[in-house]
Amino acid sequence: MLVVSWILKVVSQSIAQSIICMDNAFDIWNDLKERFSQGDMIRISDIQKMISSFKQGELTVTNYFTQLKILWDELNLFRPLSASSCASKCSTLVNASKYKTQDQIIKFLRGLNDNYSTVRTQIY
Repeated sequence: MLVVSWILKVVSQSIAQSIICMDNAFDIWNDLKERFSQGDMIRISDIQKMISSFKQGELTVTNYFTQLKILWDELNLFRPLSASSCASKCSTLVNASKYKTQDQIIKFLRGLNDNYSTVRTQIY
């Protein structure tokens, strides 16, 4: 009940009115999550767009990678690879992780400035 009370105090009055009749924090949390996670798809799309258009430009390679990694990490918050229920890692999860890493390497290399083109061709 303490958590329910806290939630009711921290949300806006109009939101509090819509959840006041719920009995427990779990139900309230699920309701709020369902209601406000709808914008996640837009944010995912925005992050994907930023990643695809991100280039090294004036950044050092280290700063370029760091900024790109921040975007990847944020995307991973919205779209994590599922934890496997298999005793050992399922091949599907292993393959998905492998492909994701390959995609990130390719994106990193493609975003490097042209003076790294020789390195890029040696890695592809």
